[in-house]
Order: sequence, then structure tokens, then C-alpha cells
Amino acid sequence: MARVGVISDTHGLLRPEAIRALRGVDLIVHAGDVGALEVIERLRAIARVVAVRGNNDRDAWARAPRERETVVVAGVRLLVIHDVKELHADPAALGVRVVVAGHSHRPSVDEREGVLFLNPGSAGPRRFTLPVSVAMLTVRAGRPRARLVTLDV
Repeated sequence: MARVGVISDTHGLLRPEAIRALRGVDLIVHAGDVGALEVIERLRAIARVVAVRGNNDRDAWARAPRERETVVVAGVRLLVIHDVKELHADPAALGVRVVVAGHSHRPSVDEREGVLFLNPGSAGPRRFTLPVSVAMLTVRAGRPRARLVTLDV
């Protein structure tokens, strides 16, 4: 079994609650709007990090992350993108089983036509009345499952 911590929209704020929630994972996926290179560096102290650039990642460090990444976890292909509205292809046709996206700050887990769509919500500054959250993705026997984790902040 592989455990993936999923985080997004930190906007430069990596909360201690998020760090605690992500401990023990095999991989961390950051779905953009990282906000600062320091966030990625601190996440790398926990596990390997795959991160994409969000629409607010504009500083010089943000030239390195791409707008989308594909990673295979325990035989399951994940597509990471900041804004799911920028997904201009059928993920299933690309062999993708999980689409990870942020941007909306609204945590959600939804399966459509055999593809799991996961938005961990925002782990950074609170927006409106939305929860501060991350997600845990587990892959066992080729089957991805996700759960949202609301952070007590």
C-alpha cells in the first residue's frame, strides 16, 4: 500500500497542523498556489514532493514547477493540475485514474467514469467559511481511495 499526502493552496503558509497530518506518507502532492519555495523545502523534510505551479505562483522560484505533472503511485497514474477547469482532455483516455486539483479551496472527493477527482481544499489562509484541509490518498491493489482531513486550526 502507498500513502500519498495531498495539499494545495498553502499561499506561503505551511501550518504545523498540516505538517502533522502529512507525517508518515510515502509521497506529498502539492496542487499549486504554493506561495513560497520554503513550503516545498519543508514538505521535502517529510517525503518526496511532486508540486505544480498555481496561478498565484509567480516569483522566480515558481518557474521550476510545471503546470501539470503525472506521477505513478503503486501502479496508479495520477494527474496533478492546479485548476481542474484547465484539464482539456479525458483523463481516462490518458490512463489517469486520479486527478488532483486545487484552486477552488473547496475540498471534495468525487468519482466520475472510473476517475477519482480529488481536491484537498486549502491548507493555507482560511477563505470565507471554507475548512482548512488536506487529503490522504491510499493506493492498495491498484485501487485509489481518498479521504479529506479537516485541520483543527
